[in-house]
Amino acid sequence: MRHVFSLSNLIKAYRYLKKNGAAAVFSAVQERILQDGKNDWRYQRPDRETLEAQRKDAIASFEAMAFSEAATSLDTMASSETMVSSETAASSEPAVSAEEKGAPVLFSIAVPAFKTNPVYLRELLDSLQEQSYPYWELLLADAGGEDSMEQAVRERKDDRIRYIRLETNEGIAGNTNAAICRASGRYIGLLDHDDVLTPDALYEMAHALKEKEKRGIHPIFLYSDEDKWDGEDSYYEPHHKLDFNLDLLLSNNYICHFLVMEASLMKRLLLRPGFDGAQDYDLVLRASADVLRDKAEELCVHIPKVLYHWRCHKESTASNPASKTYAYEAGRRALEDFAKNQGWNVRIHDTRHLGFYCMEFLPDVLSQRKDIAAAAGPLPSVKGKLISGIYDTDQQGNTKMRYQDLRRSFSGYMHRAVLLQDVETADIRTMQVSPQWQSALDHALRQIREGADPIQTSIHLCKEMRKEGFRILWDPCRKEGTH
Repeated sequence: MRHVFSLSNLIKAYRYLKKNGAAAVFSAVQERILQDGKNDWRYQRPDRETLEAQRKDAIASFEAMAFSEAATSLDTMASSETMVSSETAASSEPAVSAEEKGAPVLFSIAVPAFKTNPVYLRELLDSLQEQSYPYWELLLADAGGEDSMEQAVRERKDDRIRYIRLETNEGIAGNTNAAICRASGRYIGLLDHDDVLTPDALYEMAHALKEKEKRGIHPIFLYSDEDKWDGEDSYYEPHHKLDFNLDLLLSNNYICHFLVMEASLMKRLLLRPGFDGAQDYDLVLRASADVLRDKAEELCVHIPKVLYHWRCHKESTASNPASKTYAYEAGRRALEDFAKNQGWNVRIHDTRHLGFYCMEFLPDVLSQRKDIAAAAGPLPSVKGKLISGIYDTDQQGNTKMRYQDLRRSFSGYMHRAVLLQDVETADIRTMQVSPQWQSALDHALRQIREGADPIQTSIHLCKEMRKEGFRILWDPCRKEGTH
């Protein structure tokens, strides 16, 4: 509860009051107090035995792959006399990298630094050297022009920590790019110079990557949950994220930290000057553009564990979003650029909440988005409560409405109840569909009028839409009502 009434939150409340008025701030504060009262978050650091087991598992996996590769090499040598005639042709083929032959995934962690607080630097370096997964490199791109950081790196005596002194300060995008371009890993992660990773962060990334690749899936990026940290012993406001959701991403950079991306893709895209403050948002948007073409959403992998601690101090966005208002303006420009590149006619609006946007499609979303089969909104409110019409079905087959019992004036966890988002099932009684689905919708609505269960009918039609590769958009701003 003490974080609700912290100085930074009081500043936020004052600015929210100036922007949105007394009624809105009263509702927001009331919701925040109720949420905090239900929040029993306690970050539990993995114990020593767990971390040691992870380290041994990572090393054992590497040794097993190395043994398999050695055996394959021996077989190749034994049959080499039958392959001499093809030697010239084979030599013209591209060389196979060490990692493609079974070496462990190397993660390159890119950190732009500028006059970093020595305490923050020490804790950042500690968080890397404490990783249970040993195959990483840290690239510190320092534009501060001082010797203290280089000296601190030398004292660590760890070849995995690479110090890069930059001659000029090219801003956060340019400085980060200097690290990215020097990375030798297969995946590159982004880490702010005042934040830290959990000790199992890279192990969990490597494990998720391994499991996906067993199924023939080669992720373009992976991201985890995160929380906030006061720099002492208090961890709070965990952000438990959704699996990849394009339209939620078009409303807010919910992916944020911790993100690792395929190195070849990140080196091709790089961070763009002119988007400082939202450079990672712009990067993820451009990387995600492929899911609108021929790439599947399963290539964007969510790891539902807190692997990143976002430090809160008076200069940080985590503690005071208004400290970097320019970042939210850059975020809006990134969205405008993304929409322009897709050929969409849109207007980007700020919501009541800093860093959260509403993308308005003109004249409507179905005329602009060929990937969306249907757009739906809330059902009529009952006693001041939101009736979202979003139905979630768990693995046991139980169905529940999302945002159940949420007051209509509240915005929900991470403001999701007021943001556009893709859903598996929306109530078809509020639905507008593309022309190819109109007859199916009319038939389903007729079934409901004849006594069919609205929820099951909605689930069935939405399932058919998703089976054909379409998205279903939930828009909380659509006028409440039914067909």
